[in-house]
Amino acid sequence: MYAQNQSAVTEFILLGLSSDPLVQVLLFHIFLVVYMTTLTGNFLLIVAVRTDKRLHTSMYIFLSSLSFLDICYTSSTVPKMLVNFLSPKKSISFTGCAVQFCVSLIMGQTECLLLAFMAYDRYVAICIPLRYNTIMNRMVSFCMIGISWLTGCIASSIVTFFTFSLKFCGPNTINHFFCQLPLLLRLSCSDISVINIIKLVSIPFVLFIPLSLILISYIRIIAAVLTIRLGKSKAFSTCIPHLVVVVFFYGSAMFMYGRPEHLVTGDTDKRVSVFYTVITPMLNPLIYSLRNKDVKGAMRKLIRA
Repeated sequence: MYAQNQSAVTEFILLGLSSDPLVQVLLFHIFLVVYMTTLTGNFLLIVAVRTDKRLHTSMYIFLSSLSFLDICYTSSTVPKMLVNFLSPKKSISFTGCAVQFCVSLIMGQTECLLLAFMAYDRYVAICIPLRYNTIMNRMVSFCMIGISWLTGCIASSIVTFFTFSLKFCGPNTINHFFCQLPLLLRLSCSDISVINIIKLVSIPFVLFIPLSLILISYIRIIAAVLTIRLGKSKAFSTCIPHLVVVVFFYGSAMFMYGRPEHLVTGDTDKRVSVFYTVITPMLNPLIYSLRNKDVKGAMRKLIRA
C-alpha cells in the first residue's frame, strides 16, 4: 500500500485536539481540572460504598465497580494527552500505543457488560423485590463483575493482538489524541481482512447484545411500574441515573464503532471521543450521587470525616 516507505513504524504521531500552541495550553488546564475531578469523584464514591454499611448491596457494588472502571478508562488516555499538549513532539511509541489501545478497549468493553448487569439488577429489584436479596446476593454480583472483566479482557486482547500484528510501513500520523482502531487500520500496509472479521463478530457480541439486554430489562421495568398505584416515582428514581449513563455511554460508543469505516471523520470523532473517555467518567459519580440520598449522605459523611 505504501511502497514509498517500507521501514517499520516504531512510533505514532498523535495530532491531538488542536495545533495552536495557545489553545493547547488552555486545553491542558481544562482537561487537567476535568481529570482531577474525575479521579476525586470516583475515588470518593468507591470509598463511600466500602465504608458505609447501608451501601453494601448489589446496586452499590456495581456502582463502585463502575467508578473503578471510569478511573482506569480515563487514565488510559488523558495523562498522555496532557503530556502531548505541552510537548513539541506529540508522539507515542509503538508499544505504548498498543498498551493504551488494549487498556482503553478492555475498559470500554467491560463497561458495556457491566451496564447490562446493572440493568438486570434494577429489573430484579423492581419486578421481583421479594426475591431480590436471594437472586442478587454479593456472590452473584461479584460473579457478574468478574464475567464483565473476563469477557472484556479476552475480547480486547484478541483485537489488540491481531491489530498490532499488522505491518505499519508509514505514514505514522494519527488524527486523534489516542490510538483508535479505525485510524490504526488506515495506517496499515498489510491485509486487514482478519481484523475486519473479528470486528464484525465482536461488535454485536460486546455492544449490541448487552444493549438488547438493557432494553429488555427496562421494557419489563416500565411494564411493572405502570401496574403500581403508589411509589412509581420512587421506583423510577432508582433507574434514572443508570439510564442517563447508558444513553451517554452507548450513544457515543455506537456512534464510534457501529458505523461503516468510510463514515469515520477526524474532527467529529475526536469530539465524541472526548465525551465518552473524558466527560462521561467525570459525570457518572455526579449523576448517581445527585439522584441518590444514601450516596449523598455517605459522601457527605466521608468528606466531613
